Amino acid sequence: MQYEKVRLESFGYELPEHVVTSLSLEERLAPIYDKLNLSYGRLEMLTGIRERRFWDDYMTPSQASMRAAEKAISESGIDKEDIGCLLHTSVSRDFLEPATATVVHDSLGLPPAAMIFDISNACLGFINGMVTLANMIELGQVKAGIVVGCENSKRLIDTTIEKLLRDPHITRAKLKLAFATLTLGSGAVAAVLTHSSLSRDGHKLLGGVTRAASQHNGLCRIEADASFLDLDELPDMRTDYEGVLKNGLRLAPDTWEAIKQELKWKNSDVDKLFTHQVSAAHSKLLFEALGLDTARDFSTLEYLGNVGSVSLPITMAIGNDQGRLNTGDKVAALGIGSGLVCLMLGLEW
Repeated sequence: MQYEKVRLESFGYELPEHVVTSLSLEERLAPIYDKLNLSYGRLEMLTGIRERRFWDDYMTPSQASMRAAEKAISESGIDKEDIGCLLHTSVSRDFLEPATATVVHDSLGLPPAAMIFDISNACLGFINGMVTLANMIELGQVKAGIVVGCENSKRLIDTTIEKLLRDPHITRAKLKLAFATLTLGSGAVAAVLTHSSLSRDGHKLLGGVTRAASQHNGLCRIEADASFLDLDELPDMRTDYEGVLKNGLRLAPDTWEAIKQELKWKNSDVDKLFTHQVSAAHSKLLFEALGLDTARDFSTLEYLGNVGSVSLPITMAIGNDQGRLNTGDKVAALGIGSGLVCLMLGLEW
């Protein structure tokens, strides 16, 4: 897919105030660590994640999404009446029905004619939303739109820890299946995309490529289709951490070669990199597999953890705020999610 008329006009993001260290999570698992003779500090050592953030218990996904969206719209300078589409794209949502997008749309006071719906695709939901909106803009269906998402990991992590502590037959193998859950963090982000005729800054979304290895859809599962307000159905996540890494590293190079061909890029053309961040080890092995220079990467993993579908865009938003993106930079956004599905985008800042 290629675009000529689509611009990424602005970001907005919201971070929770509560900082939760990896060590504090291990301390909650002390009975298990002591029983299995595990050393404390292993979570940070193996993942590079020092801390992550949790929302207050009352904060719904739509509330945090609305805050991020308001910031993005204000930063863009786009009139709300020109926003023809709103997509809510995270795994976390207020309820199963209606779409969380309806709550955010109402809170923002967007036009009744705007198209609104949810998109969910594990950790790729947000950039899938960007592609969906970009297609609408390129086709002339809308002049501008907003993609927004919020991930709330606290309940999932709390449930996982409680389940592990209740298991009288806990083993290292069982703990390993819950390891990826403990890397999760929380945050909200929004991006305004516009037609080139409305853009002030001219950040071009050039195009993207997707590839799937869906035979590996069982490597990461959350069986219960639970929503934020559903207190009876507790989410439970299990992940074959090594399986995701091994098979993801097979899928990513195919996707990277395809997007380079699509955009006529070489590795040396890429100025800045932003990835879906799972762990420091994942990132290192990914860049080695793609032959990319790690110095061009910008990371928030150390203090945000793995923020699911908003990990990549919130990292890009923070990088932009910190002046890491310069006019003319060629930017690669490298997304991969359970399923397994890979989606990579190219931009020119």
